[in-house]
Amino acid sequence: MSDDNIKAVVKEKYGQAALQAATGRSSCCGPAAATACCADPITSNLYDATETSQVPEQAVRASLGCGNPTALAKLNPGETVLDLGSGGGIDVLLSAKRVGPAGKAYGLDMTDEMLALARENQRKAGIENVEFLKGEIENIPLPENSVDVIISNCVINLSADKDRVLREAFRVLKPGGRFAVSDVVVRGEVPGEIRRSVELWIGCVAGALEESEYHAKLVSAGFEAIDIEPTRIYKVEDARQFLAGEGIDLEATAPLVDGKFMSAFIRARKPALFLSGPDSRGEEQAAQQ
Repeated sequence: MSDDNIKAVVKEKYGQAALQAATGRSSCCGPAAATACCADPITSNLYDATETSQVPEQAVRASLGCGNPTALAKLNPGETVLDLGSGGGIDVLLSAKRVGPAGKAYGLDMTDEMLALARENQRKAGIENVEFLKGEIENIPLPENSVDVIISNCVINLSADKDRVLREAFRVLKPGGRFAVSDVVVRGEVPGEIRRSVELWIGCVAGALEESEYHAKLVSAGFEAIDIEPTRIYKVEDARQFLAGEGIDLEATAPLVDGKFMSAFIRARKPALFLSGPDSRGEEQAAQQ
């Protein structure tokens, strides 16, 4: 599937999910018959009652993540936060409360339906230090060195060009800025056909990276202090209903899948001395003298 096709499928599925959430139904980005897509342990029980009480119900319904980056990321008053693939806005709204009136939370999404839902959720929540931007995570519409923290909730795995996403994240982060995202990660090798089916269950059009590959891509983008911490490890039993519907022999599949797919919290940092621009090398050398 080409990059453009992947983008079109993601846009369509998440647009449908936004419309479902807006009409009071829980979102599910997988096939209608695959009810396991919406069940534990992926998208449910990610936010506690204290968090869900702070945002409109539609924001909770529209959450299609596999983690809770706002709970795991360290956010400080006055900071600027960017959520890549912000969906219905739950993580943006929660982040805005944590950084306070002196801070700012941006949400970036390419889907018109999700942006409309997110802005309506912002209006209902009465939170002013939020701005939702239309755009793609491969081309972030913000200047370099403008963001303290980047969060994302299982969206980077959907991109067909993850290297570009990570380079863009690095570009817009301030020196010393933090990358703190939840994403689906693979640990070890999984046969292609089985991997595609499990990824469909986990993330609709998932293209999850192997753990060491994710680490290598972050290094290549310029990040340091990289840590990948599992938050939920999926077992074959979690996907039993879906995989059976796909015609996969569960007994034969179990040893190849158990414990290999996980939601993870991925931390990294842009070097504090990093300087960009045409004279950055000379300026950095001068700073070190």
